[in-house]
Amino acid sequence: MEDIEDVLGPAGLSGGGAPPGLRLPLAAVAVKPKRRSSRVAQTPAQPDARIPGTQTIYVKTFGCSHNQSDSEYMSGQLSAFGYAITEEPEGADLWLINTCTVKNPSQSAMTTLISKCKSANKPLVVAGCVPQGSQGLKELEGISIIGVQQIDRVVEVVEETLKGYEVRLLSRKTLPSLDLPKVRKNKFIEILPINVGCLGACTYCKTKHARGHLGSYTIASLVDRVKIVVSEGVREIWLSSEDTGAYGRDIGTNLPNLLNAIVAELPEDRSTMLRIGMTNPPFILEHLKEIAAVLRHPCVYCFLHVPVQSGSDAVLTAMNREYTVSEFRKVVDTLCELVPGMQIATDIICGFPGETDEDFAQTVNLVKEYQFPQVHISQFYPRPGTPAARMKKVPSNEVKKRSRELTSVFESFSPYQGMEGKVERIWITEIATDGVHLVGHTKGYIQVLVIAPDSMLGTSANVKITSVGRWSVFGEVIEGSVRAKEVPKQTAAKLQEKHREDQVEEASCCGTDSCGACACSDAAPCCGPEQCKDTPVAPQTCDATHHETVQPTLVRRSVATESNAGKPVGKEQQLNVVARRAVNIDTILWCGLAVSFAATATLLVLLTYKISSASLY
Repeated sequence: MEDIEDVLGPAGLSGGGAPPGLRLPLAAVAVKPKRRSSRVAQTPAQPDARIPGTQTIYVKTFGCSHNQSDSEYMSGQLSAFGYAITEEPEGADLWLINTCTVKNPSQSAMTTLISKCKSANKPLVVAGCVPQGSQGLKELEGISIIGVQQIDRVVEVVEETLKGYEVRLLSRKTLPSLDLPKVRKNKFIEILPINVGCLGACTYCKTKHARGHLGSYTIASLVDRVKIVVSEGVREIWLSSEDTGAYGRDIGTNLPNLLNAIVAELPEDRSTMLRIGMTNPPFILEHLKEIAAVLRHPCVYCFLHVPVQSGSDAVLTAMNREYTVSEFRKVVDTLCELVPGMQIATDIICGFPGETDEDFAQTVNLVKEYQFPQVHISQFYPRPGTPAARMKKVPSNEVKKRSRELTSVFESFSPYQGMEGKVERIWITEIATDGVHLVGHTKGYIQVLVIAPDSMLGTSANVKITSVGRWSVFGEVIEGSVRAKEVPKQTAAKLQEKHREDQVEEASCCGTDSCGACACSDAAPCCGPEQCKDTPVAPQTCDATHHETVQPTLVRRSVATESNAGKPVGKEQQLNVVARRAVNIDTILWCGLAVSFAATATLLVLLTYKISSASLY
């Protein structure tokens, strides 16, 4: 059979040749020109005669928030083509698994899911960092795979897989378009990738093999995307990246320039908040004052995830982290001094090869000194193909011991002590799994649980803190303080149309996972300290097993995309809102149907009368 590129044309189903956009240098993405990475192999299965675009697709995502953004883009394209997206694997016609290669547990979870899919005799497509970085895995034999920079072609891959073919698309090409159809897991949160790849070379990082070198979006394209999502009613924008601080170094700009441009487009009523993603220390040292000024802005959460990984310079050198403990201290001290209420989250890897008792003691002392409210504790996992995998390992029992000790130290802190009785403004975007509480965040991104109706999702309100816990605080909404903003229904479409007139839509899409040190990247809510709560033996960071099995008492679930407008409204839900209300289309349709029915009934009466009159004569 011909290559899929020949069957579907030079630009796949979309036609029109190769898509425009920023081309990553070949040397930067390590393309091997002698090997063809895009092919179709016919399997013994017979092609399926069913009509494409009528099946149900189960989408499962592992990894960081950028991986989640990738899945949202893939789901959006499939949905736009007519496929139904489901969270129930049993009833799906095909499974799409978006994978993470940060650690062994996440990859093991992928392997388990692949086995279940094969046992259920379901067609399968595997996307993400695992197939891109380890395409020769035995588990991927006979399975359709799609690389991180090919997810704009997910519809093609799904179609061919449903027909019984094996499809492999792994070539790297352009930066992904930000304007592809997207189905958000939480309609109030937009995960916005600002760049792909990174400039680092951490010795334990496997994700760099998949994501490649740094490639940044232009400020103009990111600002355009911000305008669109704000008009669509998004209440939080998460900037996502392997290393936010490295943004723009490949295109002649920097992070402060981008942040200032984005902040200028946020609504003055603070209805939409910005959260800056994970950043490693080396690339923000020269911009600390500028970044602090942005973090003080009323529409920006004063929260930052800065991984330290170890409190020992010797271990940091072995990791090739390109900074020292003193430089990390400078970042934290400067931001905490210049930004009121600043919250810092960090990462620690326990048991890195060569870590001595003294090295570990320095790490424990660093955590005790700063008492970080969020620490993502992880045991070292050697990833195949990385330099660290060849280093002499610390005995596994010692690694577990150190992990338990550091977790115990971390859990002894009470970071939110003293908040009880205070009044804080929070932005509410999620629902707790207990079905009772809504989840909001303060300006410092502290999680606040409140009992309130679902209609308050997407609003902000003042709350009085009633009690504090280890992982979050509880509050009561102050009546009359709720703020909401209804978005004009046509604004988003107009902005999208205008944006597409200004630039040709790029036709590739990928996301950026987080490498070892960046394992949680900008995903503080998904792998915050609450994940350590139930794992004193082996706390993990953003791996699949961690996400699936370890949950705090009140873990947040995603907000469904359906509207809550039809739910009853109590007195406490009355909002001081000046909103533009569109004409109720449903009412017009029902009125039209009623008129048509009345006219039909009248005609039938007249016809019956005439027939009966004729029969008399």
